[in-house]
Formats: sequence, C-alpha cells, structure tokens
Amino acid sequence: MSFSLITKNELARVVGPRQCCKQSELAALIKMDGSLQISGRKVSLNIINQNAAVARKLFKLSKELFGVRTEVLVRKKVRLRKNNVYMVRMPPQDGLLEMLVKLGILREDGSLQEGMPRDLLRNECCRRAYLRGVFLGGGSVNSPGGTYHMEIITSKERLAHDICLLLQKFGLPARASIRKNWFVVYLKESEQIVECLNIMGAHSALLEFENARIYKDMRNRVNRLVNCETANLNKTVNASLRQAENIRLIARLIGMDKLPPSLREVAELRMNYPDASLKELGEMTDPPLGKSGVNHRLRKLERIADKLRSGSGADLSDITGRGPE
Repeated sequence: MSFSLITKNELARVVGPRQCCKQSELAALIKMDGSLQISGRKVSLNIINQNAAVARKLFKLSKELFGVRTEVLVRKKVRLRKNNVYMVRMPPQDGLLEMLVKLGILREDGSLQEGMPRDLLRNECCRRAYLRGVFLGGGSVNSPGGTYHMEIITSKERLAHDICLLLQKFGLPARASIRKNWFVVYLKESEQIVECLNIMGAHSALLEFENARIYKDMRNRVNRLVNCETANLNKTVNASLRQAENIRLIARLIGMDKLPPSLREVAELRMNYPDASLKELGEMTDPPLGKSGVNHRLRKLERIADKLRSGSGADLSDITGRGPE
C-alpha cells in the first residue's frame, strides 16, 4: 500500500468537530472531483474518486448535512492500473441546488462560482477541513523513503491559485506549476510536508513519515561519515606510499646516513610505520613533534627526492639545504 493511500485512508476517517468544518470539507471534495449535469432545469451532481474510503465519506457527509439522496456506483478501470473507480451520484431532487449554493459551488442565480467559498473559510478549523478535502480530492505524497514531495492536482487555474494562498496562510510556501493540462500545487521540503500532514489531521501518517525521515537522515549521515573517512584514509595511504617511494630513492642514490639526523629520524619512522598518521609519527620522534613539524620534514625529503630525480646537483649540501629542521 502506497504512503498516499495510507494517508488518505486516515484522513477519510477524520471528522471535523463542527458542522461548518464538515461543510468545508464536502465543498472541497465537490470542487476537486465534482461535475454538474444539467438537463433542462434539472441538475445532478457526480463526484468521482478512486478511493473507497473517500467515497464513503462523501456519501456520509452529503446525507448527514443536507439529507440529499445519494447513490454510489463502482466501475473498474480498463487501462493501466485496473483499480476501482467510485462515483458518488446525486440525481436531480429538491434540496440539491440549495446544497450547492450553501457549499459555494453555485451562486444564488445558478451560475458557477469560481475559486474557494470564502464564507466557509472564516475559521481556522474550517480552513484545515477544506485543505483536508482538497488533498482527498486530488492530493498525493511520496513515500518519505524516497524524494520528499507532496502535491495537489486540479484542472482549474483559479482553484490552484487559491490552494496556494490557503497553504501560505498556514505558513507553508507552496508553489504552483503546469503539467500538461493540469495545475499542480506542491511542497518539496520534508518539514513543510510534516506540517501539512499535521494541519490536515493525518497524525499517524505524520509519525510514519517522521520515523522514515529520521532513519533516512541517519543513514545519509552515516554514509557521509564513511565516505569522508574513506577519502581521508585513501589520502593518507597515497601520501604514505609517495613518501616511502621518496625515501627509498634517497636511500638508493645517496644513502640514509647522509641525511641530517632530524630528517633521517622521520624517514626511518615512515619506513617502519607506513600506516601511521602524521600525528602518530610525531609522537614517536625524540623529542615529540606536532603534525606540522613532521609534515615539514617529509616535504623536505620530497624536495630532496625531486632534485635527485631531476639530476640537479650531486652535492648533498645543495640537496638537503641548511635551514632549521
């Protein structure tokens, strides 16, 4: 079962505390998934959704709030995923037009009302319920184990703009884009998705999302630390191999006994302890040196080896120099 389906099944069981909240959620569901059929002076309403729990909620809200006669039809898709599609149908009847006017779908004169019904969104609880209905009607959210993404899809540009404004009222910086002939309102940050789930009332889904996010973040942090340690280890090993090669060249061409005591000490320690870090080499010198001191002497050995490779100067004093060790 997908995370979107888990979230929607939970939200379908959430019931608003007041009548106004229930009306707001029903209005959002009709706005997202509903279509009117007009035959003469008769009007019927069809609401299509692919979730059985959402269809049951539509049936329950319409009967409880307005007492309208409602039918539920089920058909199976024949293409792609052969899921069930649920149609909640309200045939022509007394009280249907009144319901549509109260829910902000139609104006008093019978014309369609664009955007969201402002009168139903005066209270915060109603705005939360409307957002829940919008998500149930056209929302989806990725599994937190993958890319963080929540979106609400609608075919109406004005409605997409209003949904963006509604989310922004809750402090969520939603954005809208066009995908083919659809308008998509989306959130990309995990903290924003968690807050949106909390606003809508999907608390169980929120906890599952947080658990998966924590696990994912911890795994990514461990991977970064391992990669960093591996990179540092590779760097140390490569440097040690290069330093050992330089020392072997010096020993072969001029002999280790020709080196100043301080350089010879570090050279012998490097050859005896090829896996030791600069700090560990410094602790073995007499007197102990810091990392910078060991690094300074190894660099002098590298310069000596480079001069020997280039064949510039056979005099040891020219090669080693006389600076402080």
